[in-house]
Amino acid sequence: MSVADSSLLSQLFERFAVEPSTEALRSAWLARPHGSAADKVYRDALEWLERKLWSGGVQPELLALYQALFREFEQQRDADSDDRRHHFVVVIPVADRPEHLRSCLASLLELCQLYRYGSYRDGRFTHVSVLLADDSEQHANQRSHREIAADFTARGLTTEYFGADAQRELFARLSVSSRSALQRMLGSGEPLHHKGASITRNLAYLHLASRLPAQPRQLFYCIDSDQEFRVRIDTAQGERNLYALNYLHQLDRIFTTTDAQVLTGKVVGDPPVSPAVMAGNFLEDVLGFLSRMAQLDASQACQFHQPNGDKVSDASYHDMADLFGFKSEVARYDYHCTLDGAHDHAACFADFAVRLNRFFDGEHPTRHSYYEPAELHAGIQSARTIYTGNYIFRPSALRFGIPFASLKLRMAGPVMGRLIKAEIGPGFVSVNLPMLHKRTVAGLGQSEFRPGIEHGNDRIDLCGEFERQFFGDVMLFTVEQLTARGYPARSLSNATIEQSLIATEERMFELYSAKQAQILNKLERLESLFADPAQWWQAHPGLVDARADFVRFIANMQHNFGDGACGYSIIAEPAKRERRHAQMLSALCDLAADQDSWQRVLESLCPTGAMQPERTAR
Repeated sequence: MSVADSSLLSQLFERFAVEPSTEALRSAWLARPHGSAADKVYRDALEWLERKLWSGGVQPELLALYQALFREFEQQRDADSDDRRHHFVVVIPVADRPEHLRSCLASLLELCQLYRYGSYRDGRFTHVSVLLADDSEQHANQRSHREIAADFTARGLTTEYFGADAQRELFARLSVSSRSALQRMLGSGEPLHHKGASITRNLAYLHLASRLPAQPRQLFYCIDSDQEFRVRIDTAQGERNLYALNYLHQLDRIFTTTDAQVLTGKVVGDPPVSPAVMAGNFLEDVLGFLSRMAQLDASQACQFHQPNGDKVSDASYHDMADLFGFKSEVARYDYHCTLDGAHDHAACFADFAVRLNRFFDGEHPTRHSYYEPAELHAGIQSARTIYTGNYIFRPSALRFGIPFASLKLRMAGPVMGRLIKAEIGPGFVSVNLPMLHKRTVAGLGQSEFRPGIEHGNDRIDLCGEFERQFFGDVMLFTVEQLTARGYPARSLSNATIEQSLIATEERMFELYSAKQAQILNKLERLESLFADPAQWWQAHPGLVDARADFVRFIANMQHNFGDGACGYSIIAEPAKRERRHAQMLSALCDLAADQDSWQRVLESLCPTGAMQPERTAR
């Protein structure tokens, strides 16, 4: 390929000709032996442009050039018949979420079109495909998901629908003894809907194993249906969601040049945790919003557009962030108004009120996280937590099935991460490749489906999710204690395991009870401030709906976190705690046996040697 053939690369050299680093790139391009070293020059140019892209805030024209230069790079590589880059299988479990799913797949297709990772032949992207694992209950949603898969396949993104019939067939292929041995990882086999994301992922793992080696070099990329292949950034003009990361290219490079077996990214946008553990912090922010509004005039130009100088850390939204080694320096975060154009505080008040009740579906209007650019490969770090909506692994890591799946506890990713770290140590890494997380659908103002959350006319009930969160925390910190003692490779007595489980459960119950007391105090203050007849929002004629939204929010907070709340009653009731205790103790004591059974089933499904570790190129 000549310089003339590389028009965008030439444009880059010419546009930034005055910069010495660009001249060095141009010289390297011109000095290369004919037909060789093109890859390196393109990679160096793209890395240089990426640094330029983020150095002064994202500039739209530079982002467009960055994407186009990747497409030119891929056109050059497309002529290479010996392209040994990885094929990505994007695994998406979905349950009754057609709108979320369509947005998710649309973002993946857009990513492929903008960056053109791998070959594009006969109208199809050859280095990426999707496995859609359906856990829906509603037949209409199953049909919609199947049609969505067919639609994106027709548009060039091969999408396999792995629904109830295919899952049932997979179960039938397993021996009776295997099904019995793996009940904690696969469930009983019936019903095949709302089994939970962990069981659905495990079934997808087995399906992937059964068709190895489908491609010479594969990576399995597990995401959630409420995510997109974009990042959210905070600018002076407000939030922007951008296709600014070439996920597939970067991941291929990492897995080609390192010995990573399992890699996890994170999310930006909505928090990845449950509202069950965000209520205290959110109430603090709502109190701050109303307190500030009380000092302002309704008709005054909105003062809630100043950029928030406080960065939201990995756990700023979590009421018990200290449990995970984080300490937030900021007790209260300001609301950043999302309205455009000239408007007053009454309009801002109404806009905030609309967002209040979305909190119960997992949105956090005051504590969004944003992408923070950093040098990617230098930032590869040892990991301990799997973000189940953003993790990638080699076929050899199929052996890490998700444990305790039938218990349907939250925190499955952190638990799995602790166990993987205990086994492979530096082979488990994290990297700065977050995905955009969007808990709610714009038209609904809530999630299409979320287990453990029940919506009534005005009532939102978190009881199921609260219970799953509490015992998920108990399981996580019990596993953390046990792995510090060598578990599961080192055999521990059942008595030792139970002692750790009991101590952790007692500690978590004390923490949850203390947080409830703090929430009750904040709720009392919020009710008093909001209902104060002297406040301007109480008499404002244009805020009837907004006041109703606040009343509904406070009532739902009382229902879920106040005296006698269902979730707290469940975790305090001896009989229910004993049932969960027995389930978790049995699962922990039998983990090694479950892992052995999982490995035997994998070996029975896939060809000999298909899951051998891949050799990396340095």
